[in-house]
Amino acid sequence: MTDRAIIDWPAWTDSPPGRYVLEWEQTQLDRVVSDVFGYHALQLGLPQLDALRENRMPCRGLVLDAASGASAPYSFPRGLGHTAHGSGSNGRLNGATPPRSASAISIPGLPSPAGRSAVWCDLLDLPFEAQSVDLIVMPHTLEFTSDPHRLLREAERVLMPEGQLIILGFNSLSLWGARQSVGKMTGRPFVPAAVDLIAFTRLKDWIKLLGFDLERGRFGCYRPPLDSDQWLARYGFMEAAGDRWWPIFGATYMIKAIKRVPGMRLVGPLKVKKPVLAAGLAPAATPNTRNPTQ
Repeated sequence: MTDRAIIDWPAWTDSPPGRYVLEWEQTQLDRVVSDVFGYHALQLGLPQLDALRENRMPCRGLVLDAASGASAPYSFPRGLGHTAHGSGSNGRLNGATPPRSASAISIPGLPSPAGRSAVWCDLLDLPFEAQSVDLIVMPHTLEFTSDPHRLLREAERVLMPEGQLIILGFNSLSLWGARQSVGKMTGRPFVPAAVDLIAFTRLKDWIKLLGFDLERGRFGCYRPPLDSDQWLARYGFMEAAGDRWWPIFGATYMIKAIKRVPGMRLVGPLKVKKPVLAAGLAPAATPNTRNPTQ
């Protein structure tokens, strides 16, 4: 592999380790998003992964940032900045206008998954109203942004109460993380990332500080960081062994969290309870009771 293939995300996803990781992540996402319901769902970055293909929400959008490596291989059209204002159908998600008018533009004809529109904007300033989105998926997005904390705050802002956040990333506490650390010192990183890999434990603390409850977390991809399909296949036995004996050292992780709002809880329809009379008693007045003085 060349240096460019290692550090460039589109080329890396076509490599044996890239296909290996994306296959595991696609399987996990298909299972998790299928039972998340609502109206608006967003995938931030990484168009090589169709994170919402099994989700059934009517408005599903792919949000891309021209300044983020996670949005490659698409480049922003010449003459338009990633803060251009949309008009007409611009800025729409699957035919639905975003809840807030902001610097976003939807580009007709841009390759995107079926039933979705690709919206270009600044990921650190999402053009959506507060508490307006039911599901946000961030596949490796935090590893390409210049300010992961701010991106998490933006996700918390636009999510509705009880909205769900799904994050995928590379685990720094793994063989892949160790090779990435050594590779960055020698100028040959193994996985593409603009910032240092974020440990699962650190990310868990971040989302808890923002008021999220961690619903589930899962690790995967236990094979060593190898560059060929042949060698990755030879270590296939490590998948079951790693999941059983050293689960927290998987190369990748997936976190699913729910936004909690203090003092708010979901309730169903109110039911009026009828008074229960003691046995042998009757109401003081019935429809057949007449006033004897009349």
